[in-house]
Order: sequence, then structure tokens, then C-alpha cells
Amino acid sequence: MKVAIIDGYVDEPACFGVPPYISPYIRYIAGALVERGIGRDDVSYFTIDGIRNSKREDLTLLARADLVVILSGMTVPGKYLRSSPITLKEIEYLCRATSGVKVIGGPIRLGYSSEGGMAASTLEMAGDDVFVARQDIEAFVHDIIGPGPCIEDPDNVEHRMRTVGEIGRWADKGAFIIRRHPDFPNIMCEMETYRGCGRDTHCSFCTEFFYGPSTYRPVKDVVAEASSLYKEGALYFRLGRQPDLFTYHSVDLGDSLPRPNPQALESLYSGIRKVAPGLEVLHMDNANPATIATYPDECSKIMKSILKYHTPGDVAAMGMESADPAVIRANNLKAMPDDVFEAVKLMNDIGSIRGSNGLSHLLPGLNFVHGLGGETKKTFGLNYDFLKNILDAGFLLRRINIRQVMPFSGTPVAEQQLPLAKNRKMFLKYKEKVRKDIDLPMLRKVVPEGTVLKDVLCEVWSEGSVGTFGRQMGSYPILVGISEKLPLGEFVDVRVTGHGFRSISATVVRE
Repeated sequence: MKVAIIDGYVDEPACFGVPPYISPYIRYIAGALVERGIGRDDVSYFTIDGIRNSKREDLTLLARADLVVILSGMTVPGKYLRSSPITLKEIEYLCRATSGVKVIGGPIRLGYSSEGGMAASTLEMAGDDVFVARQDIEAFVHDIIGPGPCIEDPDNVEHRMRTVGEIGRWADKGAFIIRRHPDFPNIMCEMETYRGCGRDTHCSFCTEFFYGPSTYRPVKDVVAEASSLYKEGALYFRLGRQPDLFTYHSVDLGDSLPRPNPQALESLYSGIRKVAPGLEVLHMDNANPATIATYPDECSKIMKSILKYHTPGDVAAMGMESADPAVIRANNLKAMPDDVFEAVKLMNDIGSIRGSNGLSHLLPGLNFVHGLGGETKKTFGLNYDFLKNILDAGFLLRRINIRQVMPFSGTPVAEQQLPLAKNRKMFLKYKEKVRKDIDLPMLRKVVPEGTVLKDVLCEVWSEGSVGTFGRQMGSYPILVGISEKLPLGEFVDVRVTGHGFRSISATVVRE
């Protein structure tokens, strides 16, 4: 039995899988297939970029596959340097062009929209041989494989969530698939520590609550996954598939925020370092600023553990969403502005020291969402003033993400009368002001002129000029424009020569 996995890429609040990242879902799917008796040699892996760039004859394996698994889903779509997630038209084309049974799933099961500011629509696909996994795609794929192996009747297979124990096995069995990624070995392996939000009530727009209460993976399972990936040649890791790393294996205190467990994070990080001693990058993603502000002592211990074992250039993305108390209350957001300010201050106090790759060890990033209920003209001013206060206080932010809400059916925001169209012009004007007055001076502080950035990966040639764009491997890497044409896939050290709103210009450092 032949199976083709198509990586259409995912981009959601707690998981990223656009190159150079590879999501854990791909590995879970591959591992689930192997567990059901499919040989590794019978599993083909394609990225959507690879399919776009391939000749017809190169896709024979895809066309002849008995089972085609398409992973996709953007719940927080962004801008991408050299890759773009699969489109609905491409999914429809692939379903027509392949003869086997098709299974589509991932975050796309929650809905589809091409950009923020537009409501997501439910995915409906036509065809007797096309099936949408309405819960976890890895569990659905596992369950439709019967003895032989063969494909059971998908119509009679339950749509369900996978268990923590299952992905512990599947992550190990599926680690081999990373070698088939076209960017290998230059890929960032996103690893899951847990999913599901620990709050009793949730932000009005967030899709994380669809995954249910927090289900923590055992430390030994995450460490074992890192070991399996490292043995396959992985060098770049991010603990990214969780809404708040600081509450991994936290203590439930009832109505209050869960109390962080510093020992769990110490064990996790030290364990990964032990099994992958030669790793090049170990970064994190999400942190709840309310957790840091509420439990500064515990979070300080966690930050110090992170600095002991991680690699510099790390970023903790904090979901602030809004500095307007009226919007915060109307949408049950996580933290008030004073809480976020304290979280930013604490992380700067501990993590802003510059590391060996030219970047600070650990910096916060802030996420803002516009178009939420209760937003007025005043909201834009409050958000800008908050960021200006951060800048004037001398604190560093690695990135400021400003987006418009994408309402998904089943979230409270989908039922609200949102001010998206009314405030769009105001939103664009405000966003430009933040880029000019905040992002630019902030970037000059984060990477001053003359800073040497180590190991910048050359990714694409710039259009219309002789030059190259590259980035370091890691969380939210800074886009670097290099004023010469360099071999793609090559790592170079560069010296910063200038700054844009969200990118820098540099020259190659040569001995």
C-alpha cells in the first residue's frame, strides 16, 4: 500500500509549519502510518512548494498513491519569505488529479480564510473518495488503516482526538520523515509540550480552546522525540506547540491562573540538551504575560533554566492583543497593560544580554489583534502609547505582530458585530505609524549597526537587484538583506549596515 503525505503547511497561534519549519503533525501522521504496518519506503512526502515546482513525471508516486493525506490550516495567516500555504484551489486540483483515497485535515478543519479581517468559512470538499478529518488528522489516518494493511471504509471511522500516549509513539516512529523535507537538514522541528488552554474562560477569538483542557506530554516523551529527531540529523528545535510554555505541567489552583512548575521546565530543557548535545538551535514560542506578572519568582527560575540550556536569539511571543481595558474586558483577554509591562520588564532584566550569535538571549515579542468587540478610535491610541512607553523605558521587543482578527465559527467573536470594515483605514494608518515610530528605532536597539550576526541562511535572491535575503534559524528571525548574490542554502556571517521597519541590511564578514 502506497501513501503520499502532502504538507500544505500550518500556521496557528501555537504551531508553525511553514518552511524552514516542519510541524509535528507531519511526523505524527508518518508515525501513525508506520504503526499500522505501512513501510517507510511506502510513505512519500511532498511539500506544496515541491509540487508546484515539480515536473509532471516527478509526481508519479503522488498520482499512484492508494492514500493521499493533505495537511493544511491557517488560523493566523502571516507573510512568508519563500513559501506559501496551500490554497483551496490547489487542494481541489490535487483531489481531482490523484486516484487514491484523499484525507484532508489539520487546523483547516476549523475553517479557511486567506487573510485576517475575513471570517473563516467551513471546509467542504466534494467527491466519494475525499474525506475531511473533523478532529485530529493523525488519529483519523491511523484508524482508517486496517489489516493488510488496507484502507477501511472511512465513512464508518470515528472522528476523534488523538491521545498523549499515541503521539508519544507516533513522534518517535515518524521522525524519519524529516529527511525527506526539501530543506533538510536546514529545518526547524516544532515540538509539542502540550495543547489546550488552561484558562476556565477563553479569549473571544482564540481557536486553542477547540483542543479542550490542557493535556501535558510527559517530559520523557518530549525528550525522547528530540532524541529521535537528533538521530535523524535534526539540529534546530523549537518548543512551540503550546499556548504558554511557562505553565507546562503547572499546578491547577482552581479559579486562579495555574502556578508554573520550574522543575518541569528544568527537566525538559536539560533532558533535550543531554540527548541532543550538538544541537544548533533550541528556542521557544508562546508565553502568557499574565502568568509571568502573577508568578514572577517561578517564571524567573524558568527563564534562568531556559538561558542555561537554550541558544541565543530566543523569543517568547506574548499575546497581549490590546492595551485598551474596554477591549480586554469585552473579549476576556489575558492581561491588563500593567501586567504585560511587568512581564516585558522581567524578561528584559534576565534575557536581554547579548549572546554568541549576535542577538540577545531571550526577548519578548508582542501580539496585537484588531477588529475585536469594543474597539474604538481610542484603542489605536492606547496601543501605540503602550508601545511608546516600552521603547522610552529602554526595554527591547524582538517583534511586534499586528493583525486583524479572523473569526472562526464557534468562537464568541464570530457572534459579535465587529468593527472590521469601519476601522480598516484607521488600522492601516496606525500600523504604518507603529512600523515607523516603534519598529524602526526598536530594531536599531535590538541589532545596532556594526553587530555581527552569525550563521545567516541564504534563502532567496532579491528581485530586481543583485542581492540575497536570508535569516538565522530560530524563532521569528530577522530578515537580512545582503548586497550580493550568494549561493542559496549557504550560511554566512554578516555585519549590520542599516535598518528598515522590520528588516536589516548587511554585508558578509570575510576573514
